[in-house]
Amino acid sequence: MAIFLYRAKARNGRSVKGDLDAPTLEFAENILRRRGCTNIKVKPKPKDLLEGTFLEGGVASRDMVVFSRQFATMINAGVPILQSLQIMCEQTENAKLRRKLYTIRNDIEGGSSLFEALKKHQDVFDALYTNMVNAGETGGILDQVLIRLAEYIEKAAKLKAKIKSAMIYPAVVVTVAVVVIAVILIFVIPTFEQMFSSFGSALPAPTQFVIDLSRFVMDHSLILMAGIIAFFVAFRFFYKWEKGEILVDRWVLFLPVFGPLLRKAAVAKFSRTLSTMVSSGVPILNALDIVSRTSGNKTVERGVLEAKRSIAEGQTLAEPLDATGVFPPMVIHMISIGEATGALDSMLHKIADFYDDEVDVAVDALTSLIEPIMIVFLGVIVGGLVISMYLPIFSIADTIA
Repeated sequence: MAIFLYRAKARNGRSVKGDLDAPTLEFAENILRRRGCTNIKVKPKPKDLLEGTFLEGGVASRDMVVFSRQFATMINAGVPILQSLQIMCEQTENAKLRRKLYTIRNDIEGGSSLFEALKKHQDVFDALYTNMVNAGETGGILDQVLIRLAEYIEKAAKLKAKIKSAMIYPAVVVTVAVVVIAVILIFVIPTFEQMFSSFGSALPAPTQFVIDLSRFVMDHSLILMAGIIAFFVAFRFFYKWEKGEILVDRWVLFLPVFGPLLRKAAVAKFSRTLSTMVSSGVPILNALDIVSRTSGNKTVERGVLEAKRSIAEGQTLAEPLDATGVFPPMVIHMISIGEATGALDSMLHKIADFYDDEVDVAVDALTSLIEPIMIVFLGVIVGGLVISMYLPIFSIADTIA
């Protein structure tokens, strides 16, 4: 298939332009004639060097939110899907999404359903998105489902941003601290060492320790760098190993400071995803399968899969989730009540809203806690290095006095 640019006059007399996928130029012209176009001018689209490469860029959450909301608005207003997609193709700014939408529109024009056309582009429209669209098409509530998807993507992106901000701040501070300490040890301490060598007397223990540490870092800098790189490479391979991933994912959920935050985020994501899918008419077993694959944590994934098996055998959702140790008792009880009353989707939605707020509070508390700890850490390390270097000078001043 190739992409052809066209300019023509539509049935209503208006000039239209765009592009379409077709095996040949003649085939493209025939497609336009079947649409009732006249004064057709078609030419092959020049090859874009960025298409299909990492330079083309990805599709951001914001792009998906805007697309879903605009698509839902047009469907709700009675605009046919093909025409809606054509409008979206012409006004979407993201190059990758625009290219995908052209292909999807042409697939639908060729007889595919929207679900089938979207499913071919899992790198943009994931299993959650396509299954919800399928449920929306089947139930005749596609516009409502698209709005729910937009809200879900928006809230999921905000949750992800909160977790990133909580993790990035201490990582940046520690990285800066390591760089500053390395610069002091490699470039500053040797200057003091040369000055102290002319004193001809024994140096204070802290000063001697810092000088010995500086020599060690300078003499073994390559080995230290290789060791750090080797550690990260080994950790990467360990995490790719299935048992290693399970151990790490379980361990991070029970860390002293970050663990509670990550657990709350995991509960919020699970509840939001499952609530959105169930309320849109996706069968519970399909929904749980997708939720497990999008959980981002092996401990949560295993719990959700156990829940899927439990429901398939006619049992409840709450018990296997309780066995993971990730979900608090309140969540388990609310899910159990939701199952018993037939209001599981609304109960999950309330849980998600509650834990979104809890994540906000936890991030603020964590930031407030980390800031003084980082300041004290930097002050003690850098201040200790500086003081240890001035101790001999103080000793000489006392001797002279």
